[in-house]
Amino acid sequence: MARNLDITTLRSFVAVADHGGVTRAAGFLHLTQSAVSMQLKRLEELLGLGLLDRSGRGIALTPSGEQLLGYARRMVALNDEVIGRLTDQAFEGEVVLGVPHDVVYPVIPRVLQRFNASFPRVNVNLVTSNTRDLKAGFAKGTYDLILTTETGAGAGGETIHEMPLRWVGAPDGSAWRQRPLRLGFCRACIFRAVSTAALDDAGVEWDMAVDSESDRTVEATISADLAVGVLLEGTIPDHQEAIDHGGSLPDLPVQHINLYGADTVRAGYVEDLAGIIRQGYSALRPVQLRAAG
Repeated sequence: MARNLDITTLRSFVAVADHGGVTRAAGFLHLTQSAVSMQLKRLEELLGLGLLDRSGRGIALTPSGEQLLGYARRMVALNDEVIGRLTDQAFEGEVVLGVPHDVVYPVIPRVLQRFNASFPRVNVNLVTSNTRDLKAGFAKGTYDLILTTETGAGAGGETIHEMPLRWVGAPDGSAWRQRPLRLGFCRACIFRAVSTAALDDAGVEWDMAVDSESDRTVEATISADLAVGVLLEGTIPDHQEAIDHGGSLPDLPVQHINLYGADTVRAGYVEDLAGIIRQGYSALRPVQLRAAG
C-alpha cells in the first residue's frame, strides 16, 4: 500500500531543522509545541525511521533525517510554487504587443498560450491594428513589441517570416477584367501603395472603387465583385479567392513579417515572448495562415 508524505508535516520537520528545536519551530509556524512534536512523531512512524537525535541537550538530525531534509525542502518549495501560481492572480508585469489584423491567426493565440504557461503572472496586452499605426505607436513607446507586414525591414526590424501578396476578388468574379481596374482598399492599408505602384509600372489603369476606414466595407465590396483587392497568401477568406489572371495583372512583391522591439527590451520575459513569436512564425508555412476574424 502506498504511503504518502504530508506537506504540513514536512514543513514542520524543515522548520525544526532550520531553527534548531521544536520550541523555535513552533513559534515560526504559529503552532503549539505539542502540535509540532506530534507531527514529527507521525512522520517518523510513517517512515519507520528515527529522524531526530534527542539524546543531547538540543535536537540534531540523524543520518536518515539529514537525507530526508533535502527532499523535504524541495517538496515544500514545489508545493508553495504550485499554490502560488494557481491561486495568486496578481500580475507582476505587462507586455504590450501590437500585431496587424491579417497575421494574428493562427500563430498569435498559440504564442499567448505558451507564454502564459511559462509566465502566468505577466499580462500580455494584445493590440491589433495596421502596420502604419503600429509603427507610429511603437515610435512613441506605446508598444513593447510589434509585428509589421512590409516589403522590407525598417531600422531595428527583424524579418521573421515572408509571405507573397496576391490579387483577390469574388469567387468566379470578373471585376479584375475591367479597365480601369476597380480597387478596394482601406485608407491605412500598407498594401495600397505597393499595389498601385505595381499597376502604374505595368501601365494598368485603375480607379479606387472603395476608399474606407472599414476593413469590413472593403471586404464586402470585393466579395460582391465590385472591386479587387490585395491580401497575403493564406489570409484569403472563403468568400474571396486569389485571382488567376494569367499575367494580365502585375506580380506583387513578397511581404516581410517583421519584429520590432526585441533588441531594446529590458524585462527578461519580453525577450522570452519575442523568442516564442520567432518560433511560431518560423515554423509556419504561408498556406497555414487564415484570415483574421
